[in-house]
Amino acid sequence: MTTHLESEEHKALRSAVAALGRRYGRDYLTRAVAEGKPLSELWSEAGKLGYLGVNLPEEHGGGGGGITELSIVLEELGAAGSPLLMLVVSPAICGTVISRFGTEAQKETWLPGIADGTRLMAFGITEPDAGSNSHRIATTARKDGADWLLTGRKVFISGVDMADAVLIVGRTEDARTGRLKPCLFIVPTDAEGFHKNPIDMELNAAEKQFELVLDDVRLPADALVGDEDAGLLQLFAGLNPERIMTAAFAIGMGRYALSKAIEYARDRTVWKAPIGSHQAIAHPLAQAHIDLELARLMMQKAAHLYDAGDDIGAGEAANMAKYAAGEACVKAVDQAVHTLGGNGLTREFGLASLITAARVARIAPVSREMILNYVSHQTLGLPKSY
Repeated sequence: MTTHLESEEHKALRSAVAALGRRYGRDYLTRAVAEGKPLSELWSEAGKLGYLGVNLPEEHGGGGGGITELSIVLEELGAAGSPLLMLVVSPAICGTVISRFGTEAQKETWLPGIADGTRLMAFGITEPDAGSNSHRIATTARKDGADWLLTGRKVFISGVDMADAVLIVGRTEDARTGRLKPCLFIVPTDAEGFHKNPIDMELNAAEKQFELVLDDVRLPADALVGDEDAGLLQLFAGLNPERIMTAAFAIGMGRYALSKAIEYARDRTVWKAPIGSHQAIAHPLAQAHIDLELARLMMQKAAHLYDAGDDIGAGEAANMAKYAAGEACVKAVDQAVHTLGGNGLTREFGLASLITAARVARIAPVSREMILNYVSHQTLGLPKSY
């Protein structure tokens, strides 16, 4: 699955990351999940090779590229069967926000470690009562002298057990209007009053999900990222890369499942010929391939617009890419399992666990229905329903 839209450098990056992915692969990920361990070896090696920080500035230890390059890294690791979910979070969301809006001190403290994999930052926006409505975020920060006191709850926060800090979306009171406005804070995971509780998930993933309880967590003034009055702008600067990277995650997973189904359909013989020679098997796999390729085109467009500085254009394309990739991934996984029949449900072939994992891209970080709402009123100009 190559594309003529990519430069020679991008093709070389794709090839190099694919080789790294094959050295680890699905067996490595499955073993880590069974043992309850994070994907530390792969994360560390990807960091040393410069893949984790390809989107971060060179002056802070990154590769000087953009989300275009980082999405290639995640897609190829996914296609090899060992995607790194925290690529979506640490370099794509947190690294982007800090490199665009952080102080020089924040950049120097965090970006080199995020780039080489020695430091990891999680991202906390989702709340139990806010759901898709980020305007209802109840986590609040109030001034106490020069410090901030942060109080609230977050849910479905990935990788907190591996993280040095969490970039928390909270709200502060606007002195002029009295209204609450969004702000982003860097919160160390060892801070007093910071509590994490694992969420028991049916989803088999190496990265665990957590509920966070923030009980008057005291933060210094410099924990605030960027301008207190530009919180919404900063937030969306992180959410567009999140959607693009979720698309990459989904496309990689879909490609992995499809490759296993194609291999099986070529070899498995029932009625004197490989089952892949039958159109009932071949055509749905071809359709799945087409859908994944189309989703990748929109992902590339979104990444290009974002890297070019077109936040508004990137917002529309990133949402559409995430929607298309989520749908394509679910269909590809479903068809792959069906192609293998009973074998598709065995541990030996390892596809059944992807049925649950594939749904994540439909649900997170924003549901497909909210994307349809976005396209309805932002793109088509239809009245809002909420």
